[in-house]
Order: sequence, then C-alpha cells, then structure tokens
Amino acid sequence: MLTLQVAARIDEAQGIAGLVLTDPQGLPLPRWEPGAHIDVHIDRPGDAALVRQYSLCGDPGDEAAYRIAVLREEDGDGSIHIHDRVRQGQLVRVSEPRSLFRYAVRPRMVFVAGGIGITPLLPMIAAADAAGSDWELHYAGREPEGMAFGGHLEQYGDRVRVYVGSQGQRMAVPRIVAGAGDAVIYACGPSRLLDALEAEAESAGVELVVERFVNDAVVTSEDDHPFEVELSVTGRTITVNPGESILDKVVAAGIPAPSSCRGGTCGTCETFVLEGQPDHRDAVLNAREREESEVMMICVSRCRGDRLVLEL
Repeated sequence: MLTLQVAARIDEAQGIAGLVLTDPQGLPLPRWEPGAHIDVHIDRPGDAALVRQYSLCGDPGDEAAYRIAVLREEDGDGSIHIHDRVRQGQLVRVSEPRSLFRYAVRPRMVFVAGGIGITPLLPMIAAADAAGSDWELHYAGREPEGMAFGGHLEQYGDRVRVYVGSQGQRMAVPRIVAGAGDAVIYACGPSRLLDALEAEAESAGVELVVERFVNDAVVTSEDDHPFEVELSVTGRTITVNPGESILDKVVAAGIPAPSSCRGGTCGTCETFVLEGQPDHRDAVLNAREREESEVMMICVSRCRGDRLVLEL
C-alpha cells in the first residue's frame, strides 16, 4: 500500500477529474507497464471505505508521478467522493500498479475506446508509436466536451479517428474489425461497445483484448447449488451455499485471500484451480482462459459441479 499526495487536480474534460499523485517525500514510485491500474482506497468519515480501480494514463517512464482520470458517475459513490472531496495537497492510499491487459507491442495494432475507456489506451498508444508500429485509434464519445485528452491525441494526426454521437457520428464496429486483418485490437469502454467487438472479432477470427469497467456476467441464479471447496495449501474444506461467495467463505475461515473490487473486474482474487470445473462469472478472463480454467476469480465465480480444489 502506498500513501501518495495529490500534487495536482486537472479538469481533463466535462465531468472528468484528472489527479496527479506523487510521493510526499519525493521518492520514486513503483514502475508500471501500459495498461496497468491502481486501487484507490476512498476513506469516508462515518461511512464504509470504498476501493475503486483507475487506469494509469501517464508516462510509464515517469517514476515521480501517477496520473489517473475519474469520470463522475451519479450512481458511483467513489467517483462522486473524488470529485467533491479530493483536492490538491490531500493524501490518498493506493495499491501498487498491476495489469490485466496483457499488453505487448505488435507490428500492427488497432485501439478502440469508448468514453473514459481512453485512459488505459493512452500509454499503450505512446508505446506503439515509439516502437514504430502501424497503429490506429478509434475513439467514440457522446459530446466533444466530455471526451478527455483530445488535445493530447492531436499529435498523432490521422491515426486517430474520433466519433461524436451528438454530431451523428457512429463507430462502425464491423468495418473496424474487418479492416484489422492480422492486427490485434485493444479495447476499453462501455459493455455495449465491447460486446459488439467481441461478437465481430470471434466471427472474423481477429485477436481482441478488452478491459471492462463493470461486470455484466454476475448473476443471481435460482439454479445455484451448494458445493465444496478443498483448499490444498491449508487442508481445509468449506461449503459454499447459494448466495455465498467462495471469497467470503475463505476469509470467514480465517484464511488470507487478497481481494479488492469483489465484483469480478480487478483480478486481485485470481486463484489457481487444481481440480473441478469453475463457473466463471468475472469480466477478467477471456474465452480461452475460461476454457482452460487454470485460474478463477473467487469473489464472483462458482462451481459447475459439486467440488473444486483451489490452491489456497
């Protein structure tokens, strides 16, 4: 855990607050790779603390500061607190950076962003450009004043294609995927956009890597059944009933298990599966990883059968 100071607060766009975080003593910060995010621990006096994940959108080579951009969401307690309460000079607690994006620079790359989904792509784009990759960005938003980092992206010229919904401009997902060819597509944005990309990419055989801000796979099912989980390291066996999570039962048994979002989006609770068939309900693993089932997110996922053996 790091305690950092808000060195600057910047209005990146309408409803988007940018924070520059530095070490209060001026010490260098842990390094990170494009696509990484940090957990921001939001302490609210008289109320329960919150943990929210925000992508790092600055320069990975800058060891002096982390940059994040926070979209104000009226139904989001964390973002409202940051917009209304967090000011320059305040101290905030954050995790060390970690990445689920599995980013690697390729000869040909296509980036697709919807709204605030531009944030994790910025350092990816910079790395691709520095490496001389053949790349392009498709960036969609509702209103121009709500689209962050437009000025920053101007340096890349016609590699960047912007679509503004209020001006009748629509991103043609089928055309983007069809034109990708042997390129890999990296995408971040709302579920509707990512769902459309996944459907098109699967049918076209195009490699796609996405990051989701919300997990639409979490369901409350009347068909959920109890199952046993054997913990191979501790030798314990627990029973997980309908309405309970593996993570909660593990923690209740006094066994340490890292977690953060508890909603299947951050990947902190990733756990190795030794036996059994997980019922994956997270937004982290891709189709291949779900099929292989070497790991699972124990905060939301369950068991298809009667028993799992996990490395805990």
